[in-house]
Amino acid sequence: MQDTYLMVKPEAVAAGRTGAILELAERNGFQIVALRSLTLARPQAERFYAVHRERPFFPDLVRYISGGTVVGVHLRRADAVKRLRELVGSTNPSEAACGTIRFLYGTSIQENAVHASDSAENAGRELSIVFGEAD
Repeated sequence: MQDTYLMVKPEAVAAGRTGAILELAERNGFQIVALRSLTLARPQAERFYAVHRERPFFPDLVRYISGGTVVGVHLRRADAVKRLRELVGSTNPSEAACGTIRFLYGTSIQENAVHASDSAENAGRELSIVFGEAD
């Protein structure tokens, strides 16, 4: 079994898509280990997206992700990182495969409904940022 991290982004939370996204995860064999609804503080968002710090879109990304409520989801299953990335689909919703989360709920490259960890190492780091700082 492997752990991974899924974040339902602000626009998907605001549109009431969290339940449908969680249902898709469960239907695809993921166990929900923990959930946390939160608004990322700017420093927390900067740590979360630190890998993009040198990219020109970093300030906009931090502003966007800390601008509303997100739902952090700790998921578990065999080969979780790879399987979740497949379920999430392409970063660009217009290129995402039919039936993927981003195909169903994404509206743009930035507002693409969810974030999913891209490696086991990043999953551990992201889970720590969101759930290690729980109240």
